[in-house]
Amino acid sequence: MTGGQVGGPRRAPSNREKEGLGGEQVEGRHAVLELLKARRRSVQKIYIADAQDASEILDAIEFEAQRQRVPVQVVSMTRLDREARTEGHQGVMAIASRLETVTLEALLEHRHPFLLVCDGVTDPRNLGAMLRSADGAGVTGVVVPRHRSARISPSVTKTAAGAIEYLTFCDVGGVPAALDLLNKANVLTVGLAGESKDSLYDLDLGSTPVALVVGGEEKGLSVLTRKRCATVVSIPQLGKISSLNAGVAVSVAAFEVARQRTRRS
Repeated sequence: MTGGQVGGPRRAPSNREKEGLGGEQVEGRHAVLELLKARRRSVQKIYIADAQDASEILDAIEFEAQRQRVPVQVVSMTRLDREARTEGHQGVMAIASRLETVTLEALLEHRHPFLLVCDGVTDPRNLGAMLRSADGAGVTGVVVPRHRSARISPSVTKTAAGAIEYLTFCDVGGVPAALDLLNKANVLTVGLAGESKDSLYDLDLGSTPVALVVGGEEKGLSVLTRKRCATVVSIPQLGKISSLNAGVAVSVAAFEVARQRTRRS
């Protein structure tokens, strides 16, 4: 038998699969400084706008760049405004290699996994806020789907303020299948849903591997994702507004996990 393809034609790779997770363009002073300090990715070039007021963080960026032999080009603020993809670039932009990803199995090799699973989070600022909180709370791995999810864009990197440089990412074909694997690995998969009657604070989150699962801003957890979660909980609220912003919910939940883990250590 010659010619043709076994199993029918192959699916063309999506833009996300071709472009990867992203992260190549980093904007904002803190984000660029942490990119340099982390030394986890190669940095091709840094652009700094001229005629800016003296700043310790700008000095630190130039010092680190010089020490690592990263070229720094001084450009006009007009040019930086034109080439930047956020409004808050703060006069600094870096071009770096894209973020690398690992397998889900690699995330589970951590001695006490604490994962954040993003199920269709498409708002860049929300994702950036989640990643900043994830780093602060000690998340050991972030799982994102390749489809219907925000890439690590300049808006994400700016909002995360450098957190992406210290987090470990895994991109998966589908969140439900990833949750199946986590459940089999005895990871407690905790879905966050504002309408749930069960409270986050009733869970033992300090003595077991945990994966917090958050859905998109408008629709929340997908039906299949919700079914795969070992438990679905809400964060009790005392005010009149019925639900939290997804980024805030992740922050509260992640630091509750951190609190319980610290108490047991």
